This record gives sequence, C-alpha cells and structure tokens, in this order.
Amino acid sequence: MKLTNEGLKCSCWAEKGYKNLSYDRAQIRENTKKDPIWVHFGAGNIFRGFPARLQQGLIEKGLSDKGIVVGEGFDYEIISDIYNKYDNLTLLVTLKANGSIDKEIVGSVTEAYACDYQFEDAWKRFIEVFENPSLQMVSFTITEKGYGLKNPQGEYFAPYVADFQNGPGMGKMFLSRLTELLLFRFRKNAAPLAFVSMDNCSHNGEKLELALATIASEWVKNGLVEKEFLDYINSKNVSFPWSMIDKITPRPDASVAAMLKADGFEDTEPVITSKNTYIASFVNAEEAEYLVIEDDFPNGRPALENSGVYFTDRDTVNNVEKMKVCTCLNPLHTVLAVFGCLLGYNLIANEMKDEDLVKLVKEIGYVEGLPVVVNPGIIDPKAFIDQVLNVRIPNPFMPDTPQRIATDTSQKLGIRFGETIKAYIAQGMDIKKLRYIPVVFAGWLRYCLAIDDEGNAFTPSSDPLLSYAQEELKAFSLGYEGSFESLKGILSNEKIFGVNLYEVGLADTVVDYFKKMIAGPGAIRKTIHELN
Repeated sequence: MKLTNEGLKCSCWAEKGYKNLSYDRAQIRENTKKDPIWVHFGAGNIFRGFPARLQQGLIEKGLSDKGIVVGEGFDYEIISDIYNKYDNLTLLVTLKANGSIDKEIVGSVTEAYACDYQFEDAWKRFIEVFENPSLQMVSFTITEKGYGLKNPQGEYFAPYVADFQNGPGMGKMFLSRLTELLLFRFRKNAAPLAFVSMDNCSHNGEKLELALATIASEWVKNGLVEKEFLDYINSKNVSFPWSMIDKITPRPDASVAAMLKADGFEDTEPVITSKNTYIASFVNAEEAEYLVIEDDFPNGRPALENSGVYFTDRDTVNNVEKMKVCTCLNPLHTVLAVFGCLLGYNLIANEMKDEDLVKLVKEIGYVEGLPVVVNPGIIDPKAFIDQVLNVRIPNPFMPDTPQRIATDTSQKLGIRFGETIKAYIAQGMDIKKLRYIPVVFAGWLRYCLAIDDEGNAFTPSSDPLLSYAQEELKAFSLGYEGSFESLKGILSNEKIFGVNLYEVGLADTVVDYFKKMIAGPGAIRKTIHELN
C-alpha cells in the first residue's frame, strides 16, 4: 500500500476500506495541462484536506474534467518531499466524533511546483498557466502573515522595498512574483481572473487585493511597468472575492499514522521541513467543514456549490466570518487554549470533560456572544455553536492542542472578544453585564506569567507581543499583594484588546479576576469554578 500512481493499482486499498480514485487521472492531468482552470498557492494540509477534495468531488460527479495546479511560494520542501514523492496524491483521513474513520485518496492535484525563479521549468509553467485565458481562479492558503507587506511599525519589509525598486524578474517575495505572473497575463491577453484568498482572516480578499495593488503601484511609480497594468488590477476584470473557511486539519498525528500502518499503508513517516512545516503523505482532519465565497468570478468558476461550497454576496460572507471568528468558534478555541495551558491539558478535546471549562465556553458563546451576532441567513449561529461544542471540539480523534491554538493570542483577543464589546456599546447594551470575557482577558495576563495553576513554569507559545506583555507584568508573581496600578498600560492597549478597557469600563473587572488568579496555586481553578 504505497501512495503512488502505480501503488493505487493494488486491490488492497478497497479491501482495507480506503476509497480509491474512480476517474481517469491521466486524462484529467492531460486536460488540465492544456486548459488549466484553477491554480492554488499554499500547498499545506488545509488545502490538501479541503479544497483539493472539493474539486475531486466535481470530477467524480462528471461536473469537471480539470484538476488543480498547485504552487508553493514559501516552503519548497513540501513540494519535493511530499508532492513529488507521492505523485501529487494525498490520503485524507477524516476523524469523526462518533469514532468512525473515513480514508479517501485525493488525486485532483495534477501538477505541483515551487514558485520561484530558481526552478526554471516550474516558473515557465506558471507563466504558461497564467497566460492561458482558460484560467478562472487563483486561490490561496498562505496564512494571514503571507499578505503583510509591512512590519508592526508600519514600515515596508526590506525585501519588499527591494522588490519595489527592482521590479518584475527580481522578486524576492512570493507576492511580488505573483504580481509578476499577473503581469504576464495582462500583457498576453488581459483575460479576466479571480484571486480567492481562502485564508482564515477577516476580509481576506481585501488584504490580497491591497498587497497586489500596492506592489503594482510601486512598480508604476518607479517606471518599471505600464500604468495600464495597475488599471487592469483595479478593474472588474480582476476580482478579489472574500471568503470564510472553517475546517481543522492539525499536524499529522502519531496515533493516526499507527492506525494506517496497521492497515499495511507504508508511507506514514511525517516530514518536518527546515521551515518547521509538519506534513506527511496523509492529512488528518475533522468532518465538519465550511467554505463561503463571494460569488465574483469574471472568467467563470468551478461549480463548487455541488461540493458544498456556499456562494453568496460580500455582506453575507462578512457576516458568516464575524459569526465564526467573533462568537461561535474562534473565541471558544482561544478560551480553551489559554486555560488549557494553565490547567495542564495537552488535548483540546479533553477540556470538554472539564465542567468548569465547558460552563465557561458556553457562557461566552451562548450568553455573552450570541445576543450581538448578525445572523448571516445561510448558516444558523446557534446551530453552529451547538455543533462546535457538542461535536467538533469534544471529538477525541482530533489531535489538536491548546499549546498550538495559543500561538499569537495577543493578535486574536481584539477580534475574538473586542468586537463583541464594541457591539455591546454600539447597541446600547449594558457592558457591565459581561463577566466571562473579562475572565478570559485576566486569564491571558495570567498565562503571560508563564506559571501554570500548580505553580510550575511552562513555555508560552510564540507570540509577537509576549515580551512586551511580560515586561508589563514583571511586577507580578503568585501571592503578590501590592498595587495593581501598573496594569493600566497593558489594559489600555487597544491593539491587544480591541478597546481601551479603562475607557469602556471593564478594566476594574479584569483586574479583580487577575488578582484572584495570582493568589497562589489553584487560584485559577478556584476563580473560574466560582463563576458558575
């Protein structure tokens, strides 16, 4: 049982309960080579476990005869060590909350390359694909950081400054090379095209559009490309639909690898690249998935509504994204991440057996969050939270950790909780009634002390503001009984909390909870237990 084109010919796959390919992959590859319709950049697990399978669904139903051309602009070892090694195939392992497991081979990727000049043949192929008027969609899962041109001080990163000055053919950064590929299309035929960010960040299409337009604008300013190219990007012929994606695809899990190995599947060894990407021949993923996309495709698109994608207008996408990110999923994950680390958990699912934590996330979701959620219409907010809390997070087969989710928490609090506070203020609701969101803020301050509830030191997950927070909190330790005035600096930081907690009237509540949580060992548990 080897994951290669030749290996798929073995009858053992079906005998072991694996869903094998049901279509002529060689013909799909040939069709795609001639008239590509979809390029995807960002070759990691979320793409392999979600969009790639969506297109396979269309192929299986006879609704498409094309696959996906994949590019990777950051971690080239993913292409060499995973895509090339396994003939662009993926084994998708869906871990269901009821204990059952689906194992499906995904073969919709027909070509995969590193997107860099040093790979000459690959670069020529990307130019060929972008120049082909058949291309309808370029999609992305490159993470939110991938769209940033500036550092936290608002200055352009040095490689982008160089790219602005050097222009096409000299791009150090992936987005510069992407803009150059679009330039090839413009100069060849100026055919329409949609750029679809599928990354898990607010207004993702807007971020992508701003990045490409900025690069093109700098090139025009420096006399490196014609002004008409920027006009083309800003025209209706090039669209940047917004989207909301939701599916958990954690790192390859050792227990999943062991199950596959027991079946006789040989390719279970994970790869950890030099850029710290964890990836394997297989992707383990939860069953639940949502993809909502603004229906703005000037050159047509794959009929992905037949694979479960919601196509709608921008306002609805925005409302779905806010529903998920600000209330129904992401805030609940952040709560479990922060308190999971403090209370000694190493699996998110196990936290849902803790009555105190379950009560906490339910109060934040149902009681404090739902009253200000705008119902997007296509997905019911309460039903979404029900699924999150009753099915998705408790799933014992989802090997996700609070430590992973706690990464970059300072960048998340303002969106995941600050937006709810702003909604309370905008709607004239009594903000003093909020009890549980302030507990989360206090919990994060306590987390930044890097001491768990038993008094043991731990290493916090990476966070760009961790050093800042720890400097602001350096006066505090377990058993501290002095003044808490020094908290004013951090609690008034709108970049962290989305609001100045003193100005909105919540700072004193946060301080009170923080005082309780640093009283000594066991104080965190006591504080959240007494809330109930």
